Amino acid sequence: MIHLVLSLRWITLVAALGAAVGAVLMFGVGGAKLAHAFGFAPLTEKIGGLSVVALVMQATDAFLFGLVLVVFAYAITFGFAVDLPEGARARLPKWMRVDGIAEIKITLIEVILVYLVVDFVTDVVELATPVSWDMLVKPVAILLIAGALRLIETKRSGVHPDVPERAGKPAKVTRLLSGE
Repeated sequence: MIHLVLSLRWITLVAALGAAVGAVLMFGVGGAKLAHAFGFAPLTEKIGGLSVVALVMQATDAFLFGLVLVVFAYAITFGFAVDLPEGARARLPKWMRVDGIAEIKITLIEVILVYLVVDFVTDVVELATPVSWDMLVKPVAILLIAGALRLIETKRSGVHPDVPERAGKPAKVTRLLSGE
C-alpha cells in the first residue's frame, strides 16, 4: 500500500511538464512582443495605439512569467517527484533548493506581487488618459497582498522583523516560540 502511495508522486511530473511547456510558450510570446517593438522602434514611438515602451514592458512581463514557470517546474520536479542526492543538492544555487510546499506557496505569492506591479505599470504606460481613482484598485490589492505575505513570513520565521538578533544567538522571540 505504501508503495502505491509513493508511486503517485510521479503524477506531479504532469504539473511540472505543464509549467515547462507554459514557460516555453511565455518566452515565445515575450520574444514576439519584443520583436514587434523592435520593428516599430525606428519608425515612430507610437504605432497602433501601443507605444514601444508598452510593448517592451509587456515582453518583460511575459519573460518574467516564463521564468517563474521554469522555477515552478523545477521545484515541482525536484521537490516532490525526484530526490536529489545531497551532494548535487548542495551544489545548486540557493534559489533552486526547495524545502517544501510552504516555500513554493511563498514564492508564488512573491511572484504574483512582482507580476501585478509590472502589470500595473504596463497599464499606466499604455493609457494616454489621466489616471482615475478606480485605477487604484490594483495598487491597493498589491499592498494588501504584500502585507499578508509579510505576516506569513513573520509567523513562519518566528522572528519579529523589528527585533534584531544579538551576538549570533536567536532573538528572544525565537527562543520563546521554540520552547527554550
